[in-house]
Amino acid sequence: MPEVKPSPTELKIALAQANPVVGDIDGNLSKLADMRKRAAALGADLVVFPELFVTGYPPEDLVLKPAFEAAAQERLHAFAAQMGPGPAVLTGTVWAEAGKAYNAVVLLDEGRVAAVRYKVDVPNYGVFDEKRVFAQGPLPDPIPFRGVKIGAPICEDIWGPEVATHLAAAGAEMLLVPNGSPFDWTKPGVRHRISAARIRETGLPLAYVNQVGGQDELVFDGASFILNADGSEPLRLPAWEETVAFSIWRKSAAGWACDPGEVAARDDDDAAAYQACMLGLRDYVEKNGFPGVIIGLSGGIDSALVAAISVDALGPERVRGVLMPYRYTSEGSVRDAAALAKAQGLQFDTVPIEAAVAGVTDSLAPIMEGTSPDSTEENIQARVRGIILMAISNKFGGMVVTTGNKSEMSVGYATLYGDMNGGFNPIKDLYKTEVYRLSRWRNENRPKECLGPDGVVIPHNIIDKAPSAELKPGQTDQDTLPPYDTLDDILECLVENEMSVAEIVSRGHDVATGKRIENMLYSAEYKRRQAPPGVKITRRNFGRDRRYPIVNRYRDHTI
Repeated sequence: MPEVKPSPTELKIALAQANPVVGDIDGNLSKLADMRKRAAALGADLVVFPELFVTGYPPEDLVLKPAFEAAAQERLHAFAAQMGPGPAVLTGTVWAEAGKAYNAVVLLDEGRVAAVRYKVDVPNYGVFDEKRVFAQGPLPDPIPFRGVKIGAPICEDIWGPEVATHLAAAGAEMLLVPNGSPFDWTKPGVRHRISAARIRETGLPLAYVNQVGGQDELVFDGASFILNADGSEPLRLPAWEETVAFSIWRKSAAGWACDPGEVAARDDDDAAAYQACMLGLRDYVEKNGFPGVIIGLSGGIDSALVAAISVDALGPERVRGVLMPYRYTSEGSVRDAAALAKAQGLQFDTVPIEAAVAGVTDSLAPIMEGTSPDSTEENIQARVRGIILMAISNKFGGMVVTTGNKSEMSVGYATLYGDMNGGFNPIKDLYKTEVYRLSRWRNENRPKECLGPDGVVIPHNIIDKAPSAELKPGQTDQDTLPPYDTLDDILECLVENEMSVAEIVSRGHDVATGKRIENMLYSAEYKRRQAPPGVKITRRNFGRDRRYPIVNRYRDHTI
C-alpha cells in the first residue's frame, strides 16, 4: 500500500501580488520564476499568484485564438518541468480541454502540473465579459497539497456561497483565492465583506491574492489580505505595490490559522483615486512602449492635474507640456502654465496658434460667408491645438494624453478631433469636483512610488480661478452649465445610479435643469464612443461599465 503522509501542522505560504502583461506569456512566467525565487528565500512551501497570471488578465478575445490557448498550456507544462527545487506554485491561467477554454487555477509541484481546477462563476456584468470566452467549470474538489486539502475558488467564485460551501463540504481546510479584481472606490470594503461572509459560512480561513497594475481602462490595486476563521485579519498587503508577502499557517484542533503579520494601512478615497490614475497611466505607457507623454497645457485645472499625474507616474524628463495660446488666452493662463511647468520640472514649449487658426478660417471664408460666428470658430481653435499635439507626437514618439474630466465627457463639453485627440486619459472617470479635490490632495501629499517633486505642484491660482475653455472673450464654464457641485450631483444620479428625473428633483434640483442635463448626457454618447480610454475609478465608467446606444430617443417623461 502507498505510504500515507501525516498532515502537516505548519504551512508557509507566500502571496505574490504581481503585475502581469496581457499576452506576454514568457514575460509573465519569467516574473513568476523571480517571485518564486523570492518566496523560496523566505522559506515558503507554496506561493500563490493572481487569477490568469500566466496569460495576463483580462485576456478578452485572445482566448478565442487556439494558438494562444495552446501557447499558454505548452509553456506552463515546460515551465513546471524546469522549476527545480523550491516552493510549489498555485497560479491562474487559460486552460483548454475538449474544445473549451476555461479560466483555471493550476498547481505546479514536483516538476509537473499536479492539479487543475476551473472557475465556476464566469461573470458577465459591468467590466466583465467572461461568458463570451470561457466555459463554466464544474464545482471543484479541493486540491491535495502535501497532506493539506486546499480549496481554490477563483475570484467571482467567492462572491456567492455555492463554490466555497461545496469545497468546505468536500473537505477543504483553507481557501486560497486567486483574484483579478479591478479597483473602484467601493471595492476594497466590498471584497472584505464578501470574504468575511464566506468564512462565516464555511468556517475556513481565506487568503485573497489580488493582481496589481493597469490594463487598458482597468487598474488593479492589489491590497491582498488573509482572514482567519475567527474573522481576524492577520495580514494585509499594501495597495498599488508589486510584492511577495510571507505568511505562516498553523494547524490546531480548531483548524488552520495564519500567524499575525504586517497589516498595511488602507488608503483614503483621494489617495486611492490618485494612485489609480497614476498607476493606470504608468502601465498604459510602459506596457505599450511609449517613450513618454505630451500634454496640452492651458493654465487650467484639468491639464494641471494630468501633468502632475504624468510627472508622478513617469518622471519629469518623460513629460512634455505644450502651451498653445490664441488671442483669447489670458496672460494669467500663460503665467499659470509656465509656473506649473516650473513646479513640476517638465519640458515646456509654447506654440502660438494665431497663424494656424487664421489659415483655416481664411480657407473656409468662402463657404462661411454670410454666417455669424458660433461654436464652429471656437472648435477650430481646439482642433488646431489637436493637430499640433499630434504632430509633436508623430515626430518625437510621445503619446498625447487628453485632459477631459467626467463632467465634460458626460455633457459633451469636449471637441472631437480637438481636445479629445490622444491615446489615454488618466482623469476620464473623475468628475470636475473630484479634479479639484485631488489637485488639493496632491499639493499636500506625495504618493507612493511617485517620481515627481515634493510640495505644491499645482499653483494655487490654477485651483482658485474660475474654469474656462478661453475660446471667446470672458468665457467661463458656468456661462452655460450649472455650478459643478450641482452638475456633478445630477450626473452621479444619472450615470452611477440610473435615477429618474423625478428622483433627481426630490434631491432639490429643478426639473428643467435635470431634464436638460439628461438630454446632454444622452446626446453626447457619439462623442464618448470616439474618446480615448481612461482609468476606471467609479462604479460605472464610460466604456466597459456603461454601454448606452448612440441612436437613442429615450428621454425621461415621468415628471
